[in-house]
Amino acid sequence: MPRPTQSTSLPEPWWRHGLVWLVLSGPIVVVLASIVTFWLAAHGADVLADDARPRAPVQRQAVHERALLPAQQARNHAATPAAEAP
Repeated sequence: MPRPTQSTSLPEPWWRHGLVWLVLSGPIVVVLASIVTFWLAAHGADVLADDARPRAPVQRQAVHERALLPAQQARNHAATPAAEAP
């Protein structure tokens, strides 16, 4: 009967196994992506508009938008005054 061989090798540390890094890489990438996203949101935020500014450019834009209505919608509102057009 053959004698069982004794294993003298010690188990490897956890960081030497490739599967551990495969499992940990997903959450690490997600955390890094969330940090980058937060940084972009914090440094790229637009300044809030002040409500005290004049409204004339907005009114001119509304008149300009009415001029670009689709043909069907413009034809249906051709007889209505310009102030009431959608």
